[in-house]
Amino acid sequence: MPLAIPTILLEAVRNPVVAVGLPLTLGWASGFPTAKVVREPWYQNLNAPPGRPPRQVFPIVWPILYASMGYAAHVAAKSLETTITPSGRDALNTGLVIYYGQLVLNFAWSSTFFGAKQIGFALLDSAALLGSVVYMTKLWDGPTRGQTTVLLAPYCLWAAFATYLNGGYYYLNCM
Repeated sequence: MPLAIPTILLEAVRNPVVAVGLPLTLGWASGFPTAKVVREPWYQNLNAPPGRPPRQVFPIVWPILYASMGYAAHVAAKSLETTITPSGRDALNTGLVIYYGQLVLNFAWSSTFFGAKQIGFALLDSAALLGSVVYMTKLWDGPTRGQTTVLLAPYCLWAAFATYLNGGYYYLNCM
């Protein structure tokens, strides 16, 4: 049985302003406390994996990714109006359910890694986030004729890179 998206969540992403604004707002809310923690001794004293970008990169990259993922959700929601095949509608609906789930995972990651300082649990979150984003992208590809894939491919790559970084932090500091 296909997953069904609650009407209020579907309506939210049908509006492009809300669709883009929601992940931007959640990203800002989860990232705001992070800015303080990255300057504290706990984070400064962690052994970093190779390839970690300067911390100034993150507040540039993430808003672009959040806006892109929000617009992809909007495209998927709008595609529900024109998709006539049951399999296409199921893929869009399931992808929208996963979209909201990955927003929760994304929001939880900062609190887990930086707030609770639980690098291992953050790695599990990051791996689940990566899997959900890749699967969501796959589900939406056909019914949106690749439009969402173009929007989400950078997010998939960044989520993979972030999982690598998290795994590196875990390996270098917790093993």
